[in-house]
Amino acid sequence: MVIDDALVCELLEATGGDAALILLEGKAQVVGRADLDSDAFRGAAVLLSRAELVERLGTSSPAQEDVTRLAAALRDAVGKLGA
Repeated sequence: MVIDDALVCELLEATGGDAALILLEGKAQVVGRADLDSDAFRGAAVLLSRAELVERLGTSSPAQEDVTRLAAALRDAVGKLGA
């Protein structure tokens, strides 16, 4: 499971407001919310939506340090869940 700066940026750059960062079988990825209803993503845990990410960062164009800090916080939180 790798939640890195690039993945956080991918979520920020996702078009449409319904993208989410998910964890499925130990792999983190960005998908559209509509995709979560498909069999391919059955059982996925939604970690953060794009809207929640922007709210947490306070902007849709954050400084790189803020992206790095948030990616680290997400890795830490998921690691504590035993994922």
